[in-house]
Amino acid sequence: MTATTALAPLDVSRIRLDFPILARTVRDARPLVYLDSAATSQKPVAVLDAERHFYVTSNAAVHRGAHQLAEEATEAYEGARAEIAGFVGARAEDVVFTRNATESLNLMAYAFSNATDKARMGSALPEGAERFILRAGDEILVTEMEHHANLIPWQEVCAKTGATLRWIGLTDEGRLDLKDLNLINERTRVVSFVHQSNILGTLNPVGPIVERARAVGALTILDACQSVPHMPFDVSTLGVDAVAWSGHKMLGPTGIGCLWAHADVLSAMPPFLSGGSMIETVTMEASTFAPPPARFEAGVPMVAQAVGLAEACRYLTHLGMDRIEAHEHDMTAYALNGLAQIPGVRVIGPTDTHDRGSAISFVVDGVHPHDVGQVLDDRGVAVRVGHHCAWPTCRRMQVPATTRLSPYLYNDHADIDACLNAVAEVRGIFGAT
Repeated sequence: MTATTALAPLDVSRIRLDFPILARTVRDARPLVYLDSAATSQKPVAVLDAERHFYVTSNAAVHRGAHQLAEEATEAYEGARAEIAGFVGARAEDVVFTRNATESLNLMAYAFSNATDKARMGSALPEGAERFILRAGDEILVTEMEHHANLIPWQEVCAKTGATLRWIGLTDEGRLDLKDLNLINERTRVVSFVHQSNILGTLNPVGPIVERARAVGALTILDACQSVPHMPFDVSTLGVDAVAWSGHKMLGPTGIGCLWAHADVLSAMPPFLSGGSMIETVTMEASTFAPPPARFEAGVPMVAQAVGLAEACRYLTHLGMDRIEAHEHDMTAYALNGLAQIPGVRVIGPTDTHDRGSAISFVVDGVHPHDVGQVLDDRGVAVRVGHHCAWPTCRRMQVPATTRLSPYLYNDHADIDACLNAVAEVRGIFGAT
């Protein structure tokens, strides 16, 4: 994360009024301090109202009805796609709706295993699908800081196809060991990596990775779950072939994710799920499939969720993503400085704000992270504890788990202070020395 200057600060007290849940109390009537937005963000009234408005005025199946409600629902759905695409600098026809980012990443992984299976059986493939066919000796590259959603699907692809999984390691600071970029070679077919780590907060250098991958013809896929919600993001400037992200981390509803990819990539990919909505023609003997994005949206889609996510994009755009980034930079610096003043507390990941985001993981000497989280919860502070779906990262950093705080646009210094004060009590409560 890079500090942005000369921007009007966010009015957090005003923003909080848009999030009724933040006014509730927890644990013996303590005010809720929500610092778990890396797991899921809270939703503003505008998003909740947008979903409800759709259901009470225009609810119908899209793309298949001739009546007015169906027309309105289809217009709302495709209008939402255009709004969300614009938020990340994309064309609407290059954005696929999924249930979540995990499904988006699986969609990409299954393109390789499905194309490889079809090639083995001599089945027809979309034009250009040869780039998705894997053979023994081919390699897939990830990093040691991946969320399980961007690791396990590739493990599965390798098990099915005979390809080899390799990974870029981490430094002790929790950054990518860039000397491992030499792992990208003529056998590399896929480089799939996280933009901003959900456990370490590290913001990875996309440019050098993409440049090296492009030189050998490898496809690049970016997990942007922790970056799209927190900073200005434009797919056209990153150089990657595909980007996955989720709606619920960016003020949107649960149950919707997105996959963007270049048009030539999407058009070459075989289907992921099959059935209604994704077909072109069907006979009893065989079927042909619709062009993207419909090809990858089998069944009744998540229309209300798309409408809600589009409203979240409008809300974020109104606030200004550059202002949100600057606000989070301030929150991150404040939290890192405060944690550094507490004896026995160690941040896992970068300890300064250079190329890092607002997800901050830490351990307290002599106290298990689950116990740390319980103390904070007792004081009304909601944080995350555990391995954060990044077990290999925890093993590399030599910790069983961490406690993670992750502020967002509706948090302020008072929230961070409440967390820091609770953390300062932990060692005394458990008698740690």
